[in-house]
Amino acid sequence: MVSRVIIERRDGSCSSGTGLAGRGDRWTRQGAVTRRSGAARSMAAARVPLWAICVLRVALATVYFQEEFLDGERWRNRWVHSTNDSQFGHFRLSSGNFYGHKEKDKGLQTTQNSRFYAISARFKPFSNKGKTLIIQYTVKHEQKMDCGGGYIKLFPADVDQKNLNGKSQYYIMFGPDICGFDIKTVHVILHFKNQYHANKKSIRCKVDSFTHLYTLVLRPDLTYEVKIDGQSIESGSIEYDWQLTSLKKMEKASAEAEGWDQAAKDKSQDWEKHFLDASASKPSDWKGELDGDWQAAMLQKPPYQDGLKPEGIDKDVWLHQKMKNSYLTEYDLSEFENIGAVGLELWQVRSGTIFDNFLITDDEEYAENFGKATWGETKGPEKEMDAIQAKEEVKKAQEEDEDDMLMGRFRGRENSFKGFHRRNEF
Repeated sequence: MVSRVIIERRDGSCSSGTGLAGRGDRWTRQGAVTRRSGAARSMAAARVPLWAICVLRVALATVYFQEEFLDGERWRNRWVHSTNDSQFGHFRLSSGNFYGHKEKDKGLQTTQNSRFYAISARFKPFSNKGKTLIIQYTVKHEQKMDCGGGYIKLFPADVDQKNLNGKSQYYIMFGPDICGFDIKTVHVILHFKNQYHANKKSIRCKVDSFTHLYTLVLRPDLTYEVKIDGQSIESGSIEYDWQLTSLKKMEKASAEAEGWDQAAKDKSQDWEKHFLDASASKPSDWKGELDGDWQAAMLQKPPYQDGLKPEGIDKDVWLHQKMKNSYLTEYDLSEFENIGAVGLELWQVRSGTIFDNFLITDDEEYAENFGKATWGETKGPEKEMDAIQAKEEVKKAQEEDEDDMLMGRFRGRENSFKGFHRRNEF
């Protein structure tokens, strides 16, 4: 008798089936309690619901920040408008003119044309050193963006929210930017060694008026992935695509260089410790044909006396060795020490963009499922509502045109009638 078990595999997927867990699975036969002895008890223990295993998997994810704006105006208790400039534009909570779900699709919407915007929310600080980092959110350019940003920024925990502006330091800038016909790109900018570095690849963003899901994945092996609507559109090596060198490679190259220098130095010092014995002379019985060329013996130099400087040693060597790695930091490419806030700091010519479904986590599967449960559930109904509105607008426009035509004909007849009477007056 073979019992049916539910298995969470190492690749993160959940599956159920008969038989035993494979070598690559998390559960073994003993761990799943599927022995043939005590069949009734084993069967009861093996019947673990699939949803329970997947919930356990989700529970292992670390969610640093998640925002869906489902509690109405309470969002104002979590998000802080910057007062750095009195001309900054304001946000409101809105699902827009068309949507998939009136409440679930509510997000932060820009409301004023030709304005800068700056708003942010805090969360418990964390470091992604040695961990995967996923940044995900939805953006909807309902106004059909002509020029403006739709990106978000990840800030250090000590960011001054009340004075947030374009000069505020950030760790990551990610998302779409549109301006005219030339700029339709997805920015991925990383802060490294006190400078901002942009991805050298051109990543095209969506330019329509529907809601789209943007996802950035930064992995500890220095690879990355950019997704739009759950589909991977760009990926690769952070070192190669940003044209940067990781600290690990810098340290390795430095260590190798030090090894080469030390080896050369040892050889040089070893040679300098000896000298030819000038007082030596070739023995009288030395025969060159049999014994080869004669060479005087090498004598070892005496140790340096106190107060005398060793020859051949650069006085700056020690200082150089001490200082040359002092600029290196503990955190490598795409690793940040004190992440503690997310925000929108951007410019828009035409307002109306809606930002929603923010997520910062360390689990790619959780991010994928979150995207499906939010954007994935409302994207279809949103397009359906837009199509219905478009048909209604076309119908209304046709009716208005017909009314205008009828009014034009009536006015034409009226004018003809008046002209007839005027002619009769003469």
